[in-house]
Amino acid sequence: MYFQSTFKDKKYEIEVHELRQHWVVSLHEEGKSREVHKIPKVNYRRMDDAISFLFNNSSYMIDVVGEGLNYNVYTRGSYHTIPLINDEGLLHESLKGGAALGGSDSLNSGMPGKIVDVLVSIGQEVKAKQPLLIMEAMKMENEMRASHDGVVKDILVKKGQSVDSGAVLIVFEKAQDG
Repeated sequence: MYFQSTFKDKKYEIEVHELRQHWVVSLHEEGKSREVHKIPKVNYRRMDDAISFLFNNSSYMIDVVGEGLNYNVYTRGSYHTIPLINDEGLLHESLKGGAALGGSDSLNSGMPGKIVDVLVSIGQEVKAKQPLLIMEAMKMENEMRASHDGVVKDILVKKGQSVDSGAVLIVFEKAQDG
């Protein structure tokens, strides 16, 4: 499973893979090296909505309550609200035009995928919600649309190219008033 989150103004990419004997949790804080941790299943217990596990010779009791994209986490005597977006949520946000994830001056990939087709060209004026490109992600072809009116300043991808999560696909500039 793939997630993105922001905690204490730091952005993280999180990958969790369940294996027979343990989970592999990969944490990548923006601008830092990736950390990979193995959590043995023998050190894990679930009780109602709480989770108890041992990690690096420390015991953790975590109570998690999810509401939308935000998760209220109680551990070690304090509460934290953590936004956690899974790969389906990332795809949904990127299809809305990238405004929520990529900022208004560019269209960014919400998740890894492959560019199926580019529907615009450099210098072309585009309107809000206009299809810009088609990207295959999660075994589906998805139209990615403009979040606002503008002009295509640069196209940083081409048909058939694979892209990572967060990759800048198209850069915009404001339309010139005529």
